[in-house]
Amino acid sequence: MAQEPPQRPAAHYSGLLPQKGWPQRNYKFFRHRIVPGMFRRPDGATQPPILLPPTQGSVRVTWIGHAAFFIQFEGHSLMVDPNWANWHGIVRRRRRPGLPLQEIPELDLVLVTHAHFDHLHKPSLKVLQSREGIVVPRGSGSLVRRLGFPAVHEVKVWEQVDFGEMSIVHTPSHHWGARYLHDTHRDYGGYLIQTKGKSVFHCGDSAWFDGFGEIGRRFPDIDVALMPIGAYEAPSGRDVHMNPEEAVRAFAEMGAKVLIPMHHDTFPLGNEAPGEAVDRLLQEADRLGISEKILIPEEGVGIEW
Repeated sequence: MAQEPPQRPAAHYSGLLPQKGWPQRNYKFFRHRIVPGMFRRPDGATQPPILLPPTQGSVRVTWIGHAAFFIQFEGHSLMVDPNWANWHGIVRRRRRPGLPLQEIPELDLVLVTHAHFDHLHKPSLKVLQSREGIVVPRGSGSLVRRLGFPAVHEVKVWEQVDFGEMSIVHTPSHHWGARYLHDTHRDYGGYLIQTKGKSVFHCGDSAWFDGFGEIGRRFPDIDVALMPIGAYEAPSGRDVHMNPEEAVRAFAEMGAKVLIPMHHDTFPLGNEAPGEAVDRLLQEADRLGISEKILIPEEGVGIEW
């Protein structure tokens, strides 16, 4: 019988471990508020605070693990690249998902960045409910049409789709989108999510390319950038993932306000040692003097901006 994934390590901000007693109380760190996902709120609310809407005028980002995020705006919620798998083939999950899949409330929308199995995970998608359906890159609609979503929206690079006051823009990346070896028609990329003056950029998977500057020019006021930093020592040797230093460079070129890393330490997809990606990210941020812009959450802990 497969063993349970190990418990999550403690979260930290810019390399600093939280004080004793965390996360039973909220923290204030610069302009960010930490929202514990596993304790009842002081006002007696019966739902865990992470599942309740964020405060007015805020955006809350909760890392599930790998590239999966639960993103909440005032009145809107989304899930990007949901993945609760314990295994991908012979690759075993190292750390538990941040929130229970069955307790995720009905969403406005689900976004999938590309068709790779660690991003488009059908068993997880089948459980989630979303009022507006699912957004996927062009060529991946056929993979999700039978998963129970009320609508499937296929988008091209730079295409924008609007859902009331919320807009989604499919952004470019340097990766590939095939689910099977013979696939040559599936697009890939990231998403820029905007509503009520707040914006979150989810990069998807990407190696370094000069398109990050263009993303920043088109969207000059990105609040939070979710950037991949792991699997840069890929066994295949292909140039398809950024290393931590490149992720910081991409973040700087976009001019975003906060970087939250992803795609690290959940599944062993590269040859780098556990924790190496985060250490290198923090060292590069220290070198450039932007440590205050790097937030490294524990799975299941919301960061509210």
